[in-house]
This record gives sequence, C-alpha cells and structure tokens, in this order.
Amino acid sequence: MKLILLGPPGAGKGTQAVRIAARLGIAHISTGDMLRAEIRNDTPLGRMAKAILDKGELVSDDVIIGMVKNRIAMSDCARGFLFDGFPRTVAQAEALETITQIDHVINIEVQLNRLIDRISSRRMCPDCGGTYHVSQYPDGVCPCGGKLYQRDDDREETVKNRLTVYEQKTAPLIAFYQKQGNLFTVNGDASIDQVELEISEKLGA
Repeated sequence: MKLILLGPPGAGKGTQAVRIAARLGIAHISTGDMLRAEIRNDTPLGRMAKAILDKGELVSDDVIIGMVKNRIAMSDCARGFLFDGFPRTVAQAEALETITQIDHVINIEVQLNRLIDRISSRRMCPDCGGTYHVSQYPDGVCPCGGKLYQRDDDREETVKNRLTVYEQKTAPLIAFYQKQGNLFTVNGDASIDQVELEISEKLGA
C-alpha cells in the first residue's frame, strides 16, 4: 500500500506515520527526517536546507523529488510506503505521479490555535532524538540525560510563517487529491489513539 499523510505542521503526521507504517508493515518515509540527517552531517545540501528551514520556508522541489525517487527505490519500500511531509506542493504531487501511483491520501485537520501551541511548545533531545512537549519535562532534561532544546523553526514567529506557507502552497493539495478521488480527512484534535483508529478503519487495516 502506498500512502500520503497531509496536514499542517504540528498536526501529528509524524506520530501517526510511525504507527500506521508499523501496522501495515510498510516503509515510513519522512522527508523532514531525511533533510535533518543532511543537516546533522553538515553536508552542502544540509547547510542549504537549514538556512531555508530556519526561515520557515520550503526546500526546492528538485532537491526533494530527487531524494524521494532514490528512497522509494530501496528494498524496504517493496511492500509499500507512507510519505510523511511529502508532497508539499501541487508541483511535487504532479512530479510524484510520474514516479509512482498513490493508493490513499490521509488529511489530518487541526485547529490553528492548537497547532501554534503544539509546535512552539515542542522540545528536542540532541542525544536520543526524542521529541516532547515542554510540559513533560519542564526542567529541560530528557529521560536519557540530554539537554532539551527548541529548534529554530519551532519558535512562535517562525511557526506562524510555516503555517502561512502551508496554507499558500500545501493546502491546495487537498483539492488536488480530492479530484483524484483517493483522499479522506480525519480529526487531528482527537487523541493519538483515536486518530490512529479512525485512519486504520478507513484504510481497512
């Protein structure tokens, strides 16, 4: 099964992607994780991507599409895959159609004020890669002992810019896939377990 998860930043795509991919036994492909790996490794692509992401903007289509094409050719994608964070523009969706066909597109909806709180309150661990809400560990220390930090693109002003970019460039994907007839929407304001259950039921998983 080949799936796409749509939704604004902070909608819970990453969490649901891990759960659904595990349930179906397919590869979880996060372009965000792919880019962050490049940034951690301080590659030329990583340095370019960091400068763009820190402003809350999107990395160019040709870079992302090239990464995606190479990724889905890997052996762990033979049974299918789930895209988390891709495509982000109609142009990317059209390019994806020339590479592979998609079975279902899952759109996660969340209220704007909830999104701003979720993202601006998010903290990362540099040691284990864990992600937490600031209320979970107010002392700023991860259970593994790492010192939690806030990513530049999670700061409130950048978050608002990211949401504006989403509305301008990514939200039109909903209409694009509605025309394809393979999109369904779930309520991202529900609990994590409830969202997973609703997705699974609609996929027949």
